[in-house]
Amino acid sequence: MKKILFLLSIVCLLLTLLPSFMVYAGLISLQLNKTLMLVGTMGWFLLAALKMNAAQHQPS
Repeated sequence: MKKILFLLSIVCLLLTLLPSFMVYAGLISLQLNKTLMLVGTMGWFLLAALKMNAAQHQPS
């Protein structure tokens, strides 16, 4: 579970970073950039909360 959350959080982080460079390069539109960054940001915060919650429930 921990590895899956980590991989998904990396994907969401990339969704917040890569679209800006893609707009600069002229590969995607500004509207698509905004949509991808919104999805990435929401996913990042959701996964961060799940990751912190999973860390609290692990036995010491």
